[in-house]
Amino acid sequence: MAGLIDKAKEFVAEKLANIPKPEASVNDVDFKSISRDSITYQADVSVSNPYSHAIPICEISYTLKSNGRVIASGMVPDPGSLKASDSTMLEVAVKVPHSILLSLARDIGRDWDIDYELEIGLTIDLPVIGNFTIPLSTKGEIKLPTFSDLWGSAE
Repeated sequence: MAGLIDKAKEFVAEKLANIPKPEASVNDVDFKSISRDSITYQADVSVSNPYSHAIPICEISYTLKSNGRVIASGMVPDPGSLKASDSTMLEVAVKVPHSILLSLARDIGRDWDIDYELEIGLTIDLPVIGNFTIPLSTKGEIKLPTFSDLWGSAE
């Protein structure tokens, strides 16, 4: 009897492993806006849905690191759903407090940018399987806004 149960578990695990799952990628991370207390960057995440029905997104979590230090983290609760048999572009706003930017002054002073690593966890609700998290990670440089970015260039 135990052998039959083990074979059934293997069969189900194999079938679940071969089910197509949504795939995601980070297309861009760029400056979005500035406020009195923080700078907001936007990560554009493209997610393809192989299913013929929409899939709800439970949440999007993110962690932004620079020089191995976490400079921002957060969560986007209930960001909507993925379009059926199509790609969906998601915008993940990442707020970085000005106080953190001051602590990164050495890196910023060299080239007026932040070397970063962004980790995103996209949790979706797949039928039969349940909650499934797609882990994403990207590295790069984010340019800090200049005065012309903040107030527009004088023409």
